[in-house]
Amino acid sequence: MAEVIPSINAPTFAEIQRRITLVEPYVSWCHLDVTDGVFSSHETWRDPADLSRLKTRLKCEAHLMVNEPEKIIGRWLLEPVRRIIVHLEAAKSPDEIIQRCRESGREIGFAVRPDTSWELLRPWCGKVDLFLLLRVPPGASGQNMVSDRVGDIHALRAVCPGCIVEIDGGVDVDNAASLAAAGVNVLVVGKAIFGAPDIGKAVSAFYP
Repeated sequence: MAEVIPSINAPTFAEIQRRITLVEPYVSWCHLDVTDGVFSSHETWRDPADLSRLKTRLKCEAHLMVNEPEKIIGRWLLEPVRRIIVHLEAAKSPDEIIQRCRESGREIGFAVRPDTSWELLRPWCGKVDLFLLLRVPPGASGQNMVSDRVGDIHALRAVCPGCIVEIDGGVDVDNAASLAAAGVNVLVVGKAIFGAPDIGKAVSAFYP
C-alpha cells in the first residue's frame, strides 16, 4: 500500500491554507507545488515567508519546479517544510542542494519530467531520500497524463530496491493499486481529492 500525499497547487497563499485545512484531518503530509513561470510556464504561489503564518500539523514537502533551485533553496529550509524536491533538469549543483538540505535536517528528493529518462536518477541512488517521477509536464493540476511511467518504476526499483519512489500526475483510485504494485511508495494526488465532493471519502478510497 502506497501513502497518499495531497498535491497543493494554487496561485495564492490563502488558497494554499484553505486546501491544507481541507485535507489535514485525513493525511500526514502535503505536497506544495511551486512553479516560477520559467521552468514551467504555469505560475503558483511561491513565497516561503508566508509559511510562518501557516498553522498545520502536517509535514510539507516542497516540490520546487524552478530554474536553478540552488539560488532559492535556503529560503525553503524552514518549518513546516520537511522535504525538498528539485528537478535534476533545472539544478546546476545537485551536490550543493543535498548538502544544504542535510545540514538543515531536511530530506531531499530529486525529480524528473515525463520526457526525461529515469536513468538521470541512477547516479543518485543512495544519495538522496526520494525519487519523484512526473507523469505530466511541470505545471497546473489536472493535466492529462503523457506517460504512465510503469516501466520506469520497475527499472528504477530494480537498480535501487530500497529507494522511496514517488509518482505525480494523473493518479486516481483506478490506477493507484497498479502503481503501488509496480513499486511506488508515495502517490501525489490532486484532482482526485480536491475535485471530489467529499474529501475524506476521496482520501480513504485509496486505502481499501
